Amino acid sequence: MISETKAIRITRAKESKLKGQNLAELKFGSQFTDHMFVADYVNGAWQVPDILPYENISLDPATSFIHYGQSIFEGLKAHKSENGDTFLFRPKSNWMRMNHSAERLCMQPIPEELFMEGMLQLLNVDRDWIPSGDSSSIYVRPFMFGTEAFLGVRPSSSYRFMVILSPSGSYYAKPVKVKIETEYARAMTGGVGSAKTSGNYAASLFPASLGQKKGFDQLIWTDAKNHEKIEESGTMNVMFVVDGKLITPKLSSSILAGITRDSVITIAREKGIAVEQRDVFVSEIISAIKSGTLTEAFGVGTAATIAHIESIGYQGDILELNPIANRTISPFIEKYLNDYKRGRIEDKYGWLVKV
Repeated sequence: MISETKAIRITRAKESKLKGQNLAELKFGSQFTDHMFVADYVNGAWQVPDILPYENISLDPATSFIHYGQSIFEGLKAHKSENGDTFLFRPKSNWMRMNHSAERLCMQPIPEELFMEGMLQLLNVDRDWIPSGDSSSIYVRPFMFGTEAFLGVRPSSSYRFMVILSPSGSYYAKPVKVKIETEYARAMTGGVGSAKTSGNYAASLFPASLGQKKGFDQLIWTDAKNHEKIEESGTMNVMFVVDGKLITPKLSSSILAGITRDSVITIAREKGIAVEQRDVFVSEIISAIKSGTLTEAFGVGTAATIAHIESIGYQGDILELNPIANRTISPFIEKYLNDYKRGRIEDKYGWLVKV
């Protein structure tokens, strides 16, 4: 067990890759910093962790996660304020969700101190990579996978926990077009949909690619049994404003408990906006669009924060939504969250951790 932050060993890169980089023009997730955090769970204990130069990792061909899918991850961001301070947004929530994923996939839980100090020290080592500006941040990717070399269906006895950093710009440069998916499913009740595991994303790639060929940016996933109830939108939770109420699908074993989702709900309620977390049926959303009572639709997630939906495809029809300029709730929450993450307003919820 790591009991002191000084136990993290640091080996610095001989030369930084930062020279010549324009951090203001980076695409999301395309560039990585000079270092990575690595901690191994072996023989029933977490070993002394390292911050090492970013490099390839070597794996036995029989490494268990390759064959049996014990692989989980998280995603969060650090933002720079005008005075040069850097804040992580809600990292403890990511730690808690990662351990939920670990439990669901029968993996070793990660101690809070190891999770937090690994990220904070890595961010300090690569502090020069953190971009400034409202459209930029440094994306933090913690992940863990089974490392025991064996062929047999059982949990691994050893694991590797790592953190890498990616300075990034906006995830979406413009509002998105989505399609309600009624054939394929992302997850099912009782499955691993509430865990942030790589297999969920692998399952989404083929139907997403079919949608992209038809001009859609993302899919709106529906329940696997009857495709009647809305669940998520691509890499995000999804929200609708109908008759002035903010409506979003209630959490279940097939829906990821988004941290941005929870943040939006918290802010909306504080500002007096009615919020409903419940079963949301495809039929009611289509009817609300056609009647004009649906005034806003948007995805919420770490990568995009707020992704405004401009149109929804359903059964061959394209339903255009209210222009972004005419929306009120989602633009307000988007600005509020961006200001909050950069320390411009009071941290009334204790969501910020200074790096």
